[in-house]
Amino acid sequence: MDNLSFPLQSSFARQFVLEWIDAWNSHDLERILAHYDDDVRIVSPVALSLLNNEGGVVQGKVALREYFRRGVEAFPNLHFELIDVLWGVRTVVIYYANNVRGNKTAEVMELSPGGKIRRMWANYNQ
Repeated sequence: MDNLSFPLQSSFARQFVLEWIDAWNSHDLERILAHYDDDVRIVSPVALSLLNNEGGVVQGKVALREYFRRGVEAFPNLHFELIDVLWGVRTVVIYYANNVRGNKTAEVMELSPGGKIRRMWANYNQ
């Protein structure tokens, strides 16, 4: 996905999200991480509680690997069910249900020109 063209196309956004959901549901850390840029920055209330860090920020792929490893180990039955996909100029929003907490999540993802997640903000309904 080198040199992704902006604005995003709906077909790209949907395929990206389906692959992202499938990677998470496989619990394969390498497949999950393949969607993220090396210089990724995510902000998440779960990161705030799981890592007990300032502002719920995870910066860089090395830190992200550790954060996701903890999450996959803590929730071995984690499963995401896609509800909807939205897309913008450089962003994709994934709206999904998660079986562990029984809540819904929307993740706003800014993509790099290479088609990887550069920035991500997680939002929860509970």
